[in-house]
Amino acid sequence: MSPHMIPLLFLSLLGLVLPRAFIINERPIIGIVAQEVTDESLLSFGKTYIADSYVKFLESAGCRVVPIRLNLPEIEYLKMFNSINGVLFPGGDADIQKSSFAHTATIFYQLAVEAASSGRYFPVWGTCLGFQLLTAFTSGENLLSPTPANNISLPLNLTDEAFSSKMFKNASQEMLKSLSREKVTANFHHYGITAEVFRANKKLSDFYRVLSTNRDQHGGEFISTMEARRYPIYGVQWHPEVNRFQWRSDLAYPHSVSAVRISQYIADFFVNEARRSQNHFPNAEEEEASLIYHWTPIYTANISGYEQVYFF
Repeated sequence: MSPHMIPLLFLSLLGLVLPRAFIINERPIIGIVAQEVTDESLLSFGKTYIADSYVKFLESAGCRVVPIRLNLPEIEYLKMFNSINGVLFPGGDADIQKSSFAHTATIFYQLAVEAASSGRYFPVWGTCLGFQLLTAFTSGENLLSPTPANNISLPLNLTDEAFSSKMFKNASQEMLKSLSREKVTANFHHYGITAEVFRANKKLSDFYRVLSTNRDQHGGEFISTMEARRYPIYGVQWHPEVNRFQWRSDLAYPHSVSAVRISQYIADFFVNEARRSQNHFPNAEEEEASLIYHWTPIYTANISGYEQVYFF
C-alpha cells in the first residue's frame, strides 16, 4: 500500500470523508523538467541537465524531486504526471516553442489544465525561461520582446492584485516591504513580456493576474510575477532559488537576510501547493526508483554559474 493512502484509510475507518481539497499530502513529490545542454563547457558531462539549485530550493521546503527527462514517450509523461504532485519549469536557454524542453513542458502544462477542469489539483511553477514558456503555452505564440535585465537584482513593483494573490497573501508586511524596496530578486534575462504586450493579449490577461512589474536596463516595463486566475499556475521572471544556493561573486545573487527569507517563503508556498495534490506512485518501489537521489550532481562552479548540476 502506498504511504499516501494510509491517512485516507484511517479516515475511512472512522467513518469520515474529507473533500480532496482539504486532504494534505505530507509526502509531496515535484518534478523538474530537464533541458538541453547548450554550454560547450558542459557538454562532456551529458546532453541534458537540471541545476542543483532548483532541487535544493524545493527540498528545502519539505518535498522530494523527480527529474523529468526529455524525449521520453508521451505515455511515460502521463504516467509520471499521475504520480507526482507538481512540476517546475526552470530557467535556462532554450527555444520556448521548438525545443525538446518546451515540448516536454507543454505536455505537463496541458495535463495540469485538464486535471483542474476535473477537480484535480496539480500546481505548475515557471522560473525565468519557465515563466516565458507559460506565456507561450497560454497565448499560443511567442510574444517575447527584448527586456534586458541581465545580472542585476531588483525590488518588485507590486501591483494591487499582489496583496490578494495566492502567492503573496500570507506574506508578512515586513516581507512585502522588503520585496518592494530592496534588491532581493535576481534577474538574468534578455527577453520577457512587456506590460504593453501583456495587456493587449486577451488570452494572457484573461488567464493571469499580474502581481508585479519591473523596469529593464533601458527603462522598459516588463511583467515579473504572475499567477493564473483559476488554476494553480505561477510564474516569475526572476530567480528565487539563487538567493540561497548560488554563490559566484561576480553574479548578482542577493544573499541578504531579506533575500534568503523571501527565497524560503516562495519555496514553502509552492511546495504547500503541491501538498494539495493527491497523485501518488502505484507503489513504493516505483516511487523510490524515480527520485533524483539516483543521480549524483557534478561540481561546476569553476565553469558555470551553477554550483552543481545533475546531468542525464
